[in-house]
Amino acid sequence: MEPVIIVLIILVVLVFIALIKTIQVIPQASAAIVERFGRYTRTLNAGLNIVVPFIDTIRNRIDLREQVVPFPPQPVITQDNLVVNIDTVIYYQVTDARAATYEVASYIQAIEQLTVTTLRNIIGGMDLERTLTSREEINAALRGVLDEATGKWGIRVNRVELKAIEPPTSIQDSMEKQMRADRDKRAAILTAEGTRQAAILTAEGEKQSQILRAEGEAKAAALRAEGEAQAVRTVFEAIHAGDPDQKLLSYQYLQMLPKIAEGDANKLWIVPSEIGDALKGLSGAMGNFGGMGGGSNGGNTGSERRETPKID
Repeated sequence: MEPVIIVLIILVVLVFIALIKTIQVIPQASAAIVERFGRYTRTLNAGLNIVVPFIDTIRNRIDLREQVVPFPPQPVITQDNLVVNIDTVIYYQVTDARAATYEVASYIQAIEQLTVTTLRNIIGGMDLERTLTSREEINAALRGVLDEATGKWGIRVNRVELKAIEPPTSIQDSMEKQMRADRDKRAAILTAEGTRQAAILTAEGEKQSQILRAEGEAKAAALRAEGEAQAVRTVFEAIHAGDPDQKLLSYQYLQMLPKIAEGDANKLWIVPSEIGDALKGLSGAMGNFGGMGGGSNGGNTGSERRETPKID
């Protein structure tokens, strides 16, 4: 009985192993390559799958999700014979598990080497300045070459990014000095431009101020002249309306003579011809007044000496 029990135990274990090998559970976004006697049979997709135990074998399990692979810095020589180190990052996705298994031995290594050689070809046709400023152009060219080459491997390259471009230390120092000089130059230009603009604005303000001041003075002079003319017209009209006699005019004329003679600049002044008539009228009036006084003081008439002013 013991050998029978041992055989039964062995059979149970074999059945259990066969069941395990028969039922294959593939996770989501994964695929498995099935070979039968070393030959590709089919690709298992996500879910529960049944295979023939001890006949079908799982060759490879492949992740179908998008993968990110950073590559170490690679030395690349530019067109002007400068060595730069370039870090790259590749975003790829397996679209055909069978091709990724049988068309290339190691697609990760193949993508890395293809990226390095393509970078050297692209950067070799650019100088350092263009290399530093043409990241998008390099990414697009690199992605086009990789996508074309990896298509037969069942791989799609979604994105290629240059993570860093590091020129030699001496070139970095020279670039920093050049950038510092350019910044100083731009600052000096902006300062000079601001000074020139401020001077222009100041001159424009002075010009406008002088123009406005001149216009104000002209208007003020016009208003003063108009006021004086109006005052003269008013006085003239008042005089004519009052109808003054010759004696009053003569008296007013004599009152104005001292004011005419005021000032050091008045070295010569002209007496109008009408002043003679005014003096005659005034002297006649004063003579009449003196005659009236002589009648009352007759004894002093012959003894007084009267002088008349001489007017040149």
